[in-house]
Amino acid sequence: MNLTYYVRILIRRGWIIALAVVITAGSAYGLSKAQTPVYRATQKVLFQPARSDYGLTETLRILLRSFVVYMYSNDRAAAAIDRLHLDMTPGELLSVTTISSDPTQLIVQIDVDMEDGPLAAQIATEMGRLLVEYRTEANRGLLTQDRIDAVMIDTASYGLFKPKTKINTLAGGILGLLLGGAVVFVLEYLQSNIVRSEEDVEHFLNLPVLAAIPADDVHA
Repeated sequence: MNLTYYVRILIRRGWIIALAVVITAGSAYGLSKAQTPVYRATQKVLFQPARSDYGLTETLRILLRSFVVYMYSNDRAAAAIDRLHLDMTPGELLSVTTISSDPTQLIVQIDVDMEDGPLAAQIATEMGRLLVEYRTEANRGLLTQDRIDAVMIDTASYGLFKPKTKINTLAGGILGLLLGGAVVFVLEYLQSNIVRSEEDVEHFLNLPVLAAIPADDVHA
């Protein structure tokens, strides 16, 4: 099949693909706009070993996961709720909170997803403070050279987490392109044995058309 054949298909069936793209992209855009925005606030806590020692650093990497477990508890959630005077339960707070560790950067990251962005930032910041206080208390019984300090990296900032309108619309458009292309392929396959033009004759017989009977003569 040469390029002309595909161009002819696009001219004849291109509207199907365009319609599918418009429908799917438009639907994705509409659904995204209909969703209630959810904001994510992120607080990072950096851990610093008192000395540049491989053993202490490796110990810290192992401890990072235990810090996550410590923070992801009803007690810590209740403490944050009490400090901020929030009208919610520890379970509700933990349901919108994600806590993870990164051993390569030696940080614990606290993410809070809520419809109220500023409130999410307050909660994430307070959870970060609780973690720093926990580490500060643990250091009291240790020699200075054995301590692991926790430092908050700024205070929590927040931004739109979902919906991602542009990404959703683009994904919808790509889906429409694929669906439209599939429909065109099926239609062309079903009509592959039907001769509609001189180009089709040349395509099936692989021979040039030397002459054709005018349509008026056929109906005469």
